[in-house]
Amino acid sequence: MGFRAWWASASANLRGSVYMLSALLVYAVMVGAIKHVGGVIPLVQILLIRQVVMSLIIFAFAGGGLRLMMRTRRPGLQIVRSLLTLAAMLCGFTAVIQIPLAQATAIGFSQVLFVTIAAVIILKEVFDARRWAATVIGFVGVLVMLKPSGEGLDAFALLAVVGAVLNAGITVSVRMLASTERTDTILIWQGMVMIAALALPTWLWWVPPDAAQWFWLVVLSLFGTAGQWLITRAYQVGEAAALAPLDFSRLILASFTGFVFFAEIPALSTWIGAGIVVGATLYTIRKNARPFPREPASV
Repeated sequence: MGFRAWWASASANLRGSVYMLSALLVYAVMVGAIKHVGGVIPLVQILLIRQVVMSLIIFAFAGGGLRLMMRTRRPGLQIVRSLLTLAAMLCGFTAVIQIPLAQATAIGFSQVLFVTIAAVIILKEVFDARRWAATVIGFVGVLVMLKPSGEGLDAFALLAVVGAVLNAGITVSVRMLASTERTDTILIWQGMVMIAALALPTWLWWVPPDAAQWFWLVVLSLFGTAGQWLITRAYQVGEAAALAPLDFSRLILASFTGFVFFAEIPALSTWIGAGIVVGATLYTIRKNARPFPREPASV
């Protein structure tokens, strides 16, 4: 049986899983490249270049022209979501650059826990006591990874938590946009808002990249775009409840990338806290009977 015949006969969840795992591999390259150049090139410059490349690719492949893509019923919410995405990237990628990849990745899993709280407050969803208990336990895992001591908390690890909070806000905002907005509309608004917001700080802090740095900037931009398409396609094809647990393989990829390329060895507290957060998050995902909206990834 050839690949095309196998692919055509595969179940929707299997095909979605292939898209999801491919997206995670692509994102691992992107994050590693950001960590590599982030010590020299300002993060705002990296994000601007990434967003320009992504917007050009989206515009080239999306049908209907720019005017159709920009058409929206909720411009205010589009701008809020885009600014949340920018803030989440600034916090999350700063953490990636400054702390071990495995720790930053594991803390990022707490996003689902923050979505639970936001869904209650903003979307007025009702959760039972067991789901709330899982949320509290998950936050205990986050505290373990933050390693509170007499000297306080790790500021960059706290930035990873803030990034998770902001990503939860992005998820909720996409739930609110899902009924009226197209995916390419959400992405092109994100691109326009982020480019406008990043233009001045990038100009002020511009560092001329050398040839090797330009190579990695282009790579992370292309891989970021490919990852966004793959993960969006995964949720279009498969069931979110079946695909979401695969996201935890990011921790293995992050640990491997950090060890091989950056000589990072995750602390025991990272593994213990990650185990607690993953367990609580898996329980929360299982209790969420409804599929998540088909939202493109934001980092």
